[in-house]
Amino acid sequence: MQNIQFPVNFEFKISTLANDFKATDASGKMIAYVRQKMFKLKEDIQIFSDESKTKVNYRIKADKWLDFSTAYSFYTEGDPKSFGKVVRKGWRSIWKAQYQIIDENEKQQYTISEENAWVKVGDSLLGEIPILSIFTGYLFNPSYMVVDMNGKEIIRLKKQASFFGRKFELTKLGELDADDDDRLMLSLMMMILLERRRG
Repeated sequence: MQNIQFPVNFEFKISTLANDFKATDASGKMIAYVRQKMFKLKEDIQIFSDESKTKVNYRIKADKWLDFSTAYSFYTEGDPKSFGKVVRKGWRSIWKAQYQIIDENEKQQYTISEENAWVKVGDSLLGEIPILSIFTGYLFNPSYMVVDMNGKEIIRLKKQASFFGRKFELTKLGELDADDDDRLMLSLMMMILLERRRG
C-alpha cells in the first residue's frame, strides 16, 4: 500500500456474514480488501489485494484473547515477524476512542484520537430509542485524527452519513515517512473494524 493517493475511502459490504470492506484511493483504484471473520475469539484479519481474495498481503492478529486493551500486530503474509501494531487505550476509550500506533521497535509513532466524544454520547443515547435508532448513522458521524509525536496532524478519518455505517473517508493533512504507510493504514483499518458498530 505504498504511494497512496488521498483521499482514501473505506466502504463496507452489507451482504456478507463477515465484516468486509474495500479500500479505494482517489483514482478509484482498489488498494485493499479487508476481511474480518465473525465469531472468532481471537482476531485474525486478512487484507487481500482485491475482492477476488486470491492473494493475502497482510494479516492483523490480536496479541491476547478478548481483552479490552488488546494489541493488534501487523504481519506481511509469510513473515512471522511483526512490523508494528495498534493498541487500544483501555478505559480511556470508553469516553473517547484512543489508539497508539507502535513501530517494529516497540516505539510509539502516532496516536489516533476521536475528535468529539459527544458524538459517541449522542449516538449511544439515540441508539436506545426504538425507530429513531435507525437514524443514528445519519445524525452522528464520528471523526478521528492521527497525530505524530510532535502533535502534528497527519490524517483525518471521518464517517460519512449512511444508514449502516458503510462509508469512511481518509484525508491526508500532513506528511508521513514512506515506510509508515502500511502501518498507519492497517492501524486505521483495525480501528474502524472495532469502532464501526457505533453510528
